[in-house]
Amino acid sequence: MNKGELVDAVAEKASVTKKQADAVLTAALETIVEAVSSGDKVTLVGFGSFESRERKAREGRNPKTNEKMLIPETKVPAFSAGKMFREKVAPPKL
Repeated sequence: MNKGELVDAVAEKASVTKKQADAVLTAALETIVEAVSSGDKVTLVGFGSFESRERKAREGRNPKTNEKMLIPETKVPAFSAGKMFREKVAPPKL
């Protein structure tokens, strides 16, 4: 599903126009990106949480020359699915 299809689905479920659904979805995504990039954690109960994580510096290899190189420490965005989301995707086995 791409963004256009998501907008269509949200518009239909919420009984709003596609333009309104697109505006709300875009605003929500921009707000999440801004919050995470500034170091905040965004938690949507039942869905999951978005946060920034530190990736430690590590040694890697240049695939062309096979030469060792140091990959610097960096921050990466991360998503952890909530319990309800995980159970919907993979129901617990009995």
